[in-house]
This record gives sequence, C-alpha cells and structure tokens, in this order.
Amino acid sequence: MDPDEFWHLIERSGRETDGKYARAAWLQDALEQRSAEAIIGFDEHIIRARRQVDTWLMWGAMRALFHSGSDDGFWYFQMWLVGLGREIFERVARDPDTLADVPEVQRLVTMIHRGRLWANDDWPEFEFLSYVAGNAWEQVTGQDHDDLCEALVARGHELSALPNPGDEHWELDDREESARRLPRINRYMRELHDRT
Repeated sequence: MDPDEFWHLIERSGRETDGKYARAAWLQDALEQRSAEAIIGFDEHIIRARRQVDTWLMWGAMRALFHSGSDDGFWYFQMWLVGLGREIFERVARDPDTLADVPEVQRLVTMIHRGRLWANDDWPEFEFLSYVAGNAWEQVTGQDHDDLCEALVARGHELSALPNPGDEHWELDDREESARRLPRINRYMRELHDRT
C-alpha cells in the first residue's frame, strides 16, 4: 500500500461515515477486501505517521490547547491527527504550532472556553484507528495480532504502545517555555481568553 492509497482510505472514511467508531469499522471493512500485504502496509503507514508526531513539541502543543495530555491521551491524539487527513497532518507534523490554525482544533478549544462539554466523538483522540489493521489482519489471515506484529518487526519497525518522543525534552507545563516554543498556539489561547 503506497502513501496515496493510505491517505485516500483515511480521508474517504471521514467522508463516508459519521463518528470515530463508524470510521474505524469502515476502514476495517475496506482493509478486509485487500490482501494481508496491504494490511501490513496500512499498519506501516500508521507507525510512520506516529513517528512523525511523537514529539515533545507536539505533546506540548496538545497540552497548551486542551490542558490535558496523559501518555494514553497523547498516543490516541496522534491517531486523531492522522484522522484529520493528509494535508493537515503533514502541516502540523512539520510545525505543531500550526495546530492553532486547524478549524477542528479551534472548534474544540472554543467549546471548552464557552463551557460546553465535548461529546464522545469530539475528543481529540482516535483510539479505534490503532486497532483497524490488527482486526482486519485477524479476519483476512485467521492469524492473531501477534503475527502482524512479527511481520512489522521483521520489516524493521520498532513497536510501542506508548509515546516515546525523540526530540528535546522540556517541561510541558512551563508556561514561559511553552510560549517560547509554541508562540502561535499561546497567542491564539490568550486572544481567545481575552474575548470570553
């Protein structure tokens, strides 16, 4: 599976369905129509995408915007970023500070500032996307998820179940450091606070 096909499936799942569970089910069904090799390829793209956004800077951006970000939360946030589609994903992977310009991020942050609660599908997490390839693999091959993991490791991928940022570590809740590293996000949050 090449990158174009991967992103086409991700973006089409958003157009064809409503809600994260339905998107994951749609993607699983689409993968079940493909070969085991294509399923491995899909999961390889998930791993590569995670690696691009598994940074302290991205984690700090999440915390600055949403005032949360546990290990699990950041892990699933990475998948949510993938769910936003290729153009947005690639832009924010290059520069996490541009998250301040993403309409879906602005919508969620505005809801928080207006005291509105998020529905389950609003949360900036997409845990279900993490399981799509494994579930499809089991259906197509009759093998369990461990066999998919072995195939990925054989191709040189390091597998993890939690974030493992490789960039410079910094104290994510240090407001001054956050403002220095993520000026756009911090300016957006100040302006939003001043308007409310």
